[in-house]
Amino acid sequence: MELSPRLLCIAHFVPPGKVVADIGTDHALLPVYLIKTGRVSRVIGVEKAGGPLAAARLAVTSRGFEGFIDVRCGDGLTALKPGEAQVIVLAGMGGHTIKEILAKSPGVRQAAERLVMQPMAQAGALRLWLAGHGWRIVDEELVRDGGRLFQVIVAEPGKQEVDDQLLQEIGPRLVAKKHPLLKEYLAGLLRIYEKILTGLQKSNRPEAREKAGNIQDKMAKLEEILACL
Repeated sequence: MELSPRLLCIAHFVPPGKVVADIGTDHALLPVYLIKTGRVSRVIGVEKAGGPLAAARLAVTSRGFEGFIDVRCGDGLTALKPGEAQVIVLAGMGGHTIKEILAKSPGVRQAAERLVMQPMAQAGALRLWLAGHGWRIVDEELVRDGGRLFQVIVAEPGKQEVDDQLLQEIGPRLVAKKHPLLKEYLAGLLRIYEKILTGLQKSNRPEAREKAGNIQDKMAKLEEILACL
């Protein structure tokens, strides 16, 4: 079966032979791929929505993968016991949602060896939260899928120093390895900041002027990073 570029990128960061938990598994596309390709021999797919849960179970049973993929109805990591999964995948949700899921189940989180995350937004806030809760980022990737760029963040237990909050928003590993899609990603980020700045500059409120100054500082730093790529 073929996966989207986004899910293929996530699958690439799953170490062979590990037990994987796919949180918000939807139609179980990732678990089926991991089993079909032989990358792993056991996956736990967690889904709380009725429609996607039924679709996931059908995808598993129609392929005879019931002995390899356990589809569970549950809310985030609460469907798991500590140590059940060495790798936890959280993809296709906001960074704040990922934080909330991880925060709700510290025992399951702390027993994991690797987190593979694909935040749809708030990636910077997620990185800061990870650093504050004993996780270090070991790799990052940008992937184009459906005309959009997505960030994939891979973290493992360890200490992470945070010295630049803007860098956390961009992705320190992406900058360090001068990712080939980073220029395009930063250009898009600059356009977003420009729109925000235009709106703030129309206001005479003191707090708007302060926010506008912060946005201008961020834009200047982004331009500096772009110049080095």
